[in-house]
Amino acid sequence: MRKAVYPGSFDPVTFGHLDVIARSAALVDELVVGVLVNNVKTPLFSVEERVNILLEVTKDIPNVRVESFSGLSVDFAKQRGAKFIVRGLRAITDFDYELQMSQTNRILNPEIDTIFLTTSLEYAYLSSTTVKEVASYGGDISEFVPGIVVDKIYNKIWEKHEK
Repeated sequence: MRKAVYPGSFDPVTFGHLDVIARSAALVDELVVGVLVNNVKTPLFSVEERVNILLEVTKDIPNVRVESFSGLSVDFAKQRGAKFIVRGLRAITDFDYELQMSQTNRILNPEIDTIFLTTSLEYAYLSSTTVKEVASYGGDISEFVPGIVVDKIYNKIWEKHEK
């Protein structure tokens, strides 16, 4: 069985992420989307919220599982029995960082390879950071994220502004 993990923060999940999820799920028997618990960043959504959002937006892709994890992606892949880590690339700047990470992961575990998928052209500009920034100024984010995520983002930003 060909199994891969696609790790990330997904804060929030964007159409770019969903593009990589759908395309990588077509390449493997099982894709585990790993939602990173990152203590260094302050996410907009809790890890539980991000997992639940991803479960909802990937429910029509039968070979996708969504789980949270902490620690190294390569360790998470090994724990799940995956032979591949999937990473999306938007630009050459992503490649530089992701190449270093994949080489480090190969040293940590030579049995796990990294698969790079270039983001489809219509999403090459898109990042979760951009979505949050546009939303924080009241801009329209409906072209960036699934409909069920739009209101969740505005509501979460509104909650944070009220505090």
